[in-house]
Amino acid sequence: MIYLMFFICFLIAFGLTPLVKKLAIRIGATDVPNARKVHTHIMPRMGGVAIYLAFITGMLVLWPESSFTVPLLLGSIIIIITGILDDLYSLSAKVKIVAHFFAALVIVNGGISVAFINLPFDGVLYLNWLSVPLTLLWIMGITNAINLIDGLDGLAAGVSSIVLLTIAGLSLTEGNMFVFTVSTVLLGSTLGFLPFNFHPAKIFMGDSGAYFLGYIISVLALLGFKNITLFSLVVPIIILAVPISDTLFAIVRRMVNKKPLSAPDKSHLHHCLLRFGFSQRQTVTLIYGMSAMFALAAILLSSSTLLGSLLIIVLVMFTIELVVEIVGLVSANYKPLLNAYKRIMSLGKVK
Repeated sequence: MIYLMFFICFLIAFGLTPLVKKLAIRIGATDVPNARKVHTHIMPRMGGVAIYLAFITGMLVLWPESSFTVPLLLGSIIIIITGILDDLYSLSAKVKIVAHFFAALVIVNGGISVAFINLPFDGVLYLNWLSVPLTLLWIMGITNAINLIDGLDGLAAGVSSIVLLTIAGLSLTEGNMFVFTVSTVLLGSTLGFLPFNFHPAKIFMGDSGAYFLGYIISVLALLGFKNITLFSLVVPIIILAVPISDTLFAIVRRMVNKKPLSAPDKSHLHHCLLRFGFSQRQTVTLIYGMSAMFALAAILLSSSTLLGSLLIIVLVMFTIELVVEIVGLVSANYKPLLNAYKRIMSLGKVK
């Protein structure tokens, strides 16, 4: 039934997205181009409504037996309403933070939090009073991280799909049917929206979609990997490495430049790749590849021994550093190499 619902949610999202597009245009939920955005003409947004309606249909039909079902759905209502209002009226950062805080608080009150971590050699680290603040910080952080990478056609939806596929696979192997059910339903809903969002996009998911995906993913990561070993605790962090790293770098940039944390810029990973000369499709595909690499590392990490976990973490860190160094080298020499290439090509045209 779960696999059938995956396809049903896909079809619902696929069928609803064109209708949501028409609605968004009619009510003025559109994204106007500006200096920091990549698109060049007015685009309808609020595509997250189609994802949400497909998801909620699947959840109501399946209704996974868990005490976490109601808190998850209640919190998602707060998130989707906030996202829709933001798509319509561009809410202030303070209003959105407050809304996200209460949505995260619903989850904590529902009994979802990381209370302790099992350390190697039978040790236990009790988080005590840090449990609730860290859980709230995790949910709010991942909720906004997905929104920050939603800068190119199909980027947030595709990366989220890779993350959800990884979480679904890992939860199935661990016998966690609640997480498997929710992630599978959301995966089908997201993939049903993606054909309309991939470049050239016909509609954006908007803040309604990005916040909703980030919120559900953050909770699934907590439910799927809480109270486990110290080294396996980094599994959800590795799965979400692309949005998390992009968010952390954005925070550091704004702190260094003494700008508000909510201030927009064009220095995110996808912006940098575009400046290096990659097209939108190439940039999105490259980031998909990075996400897939991290997902594979997380899968290997989840089934590794302590030594194996350490080796994988070191390997992932080395790979990240290598990519950064290569990209930095290419960016530093991109224009000279391009000018040299143009001169060589122009010589061949001289008669």
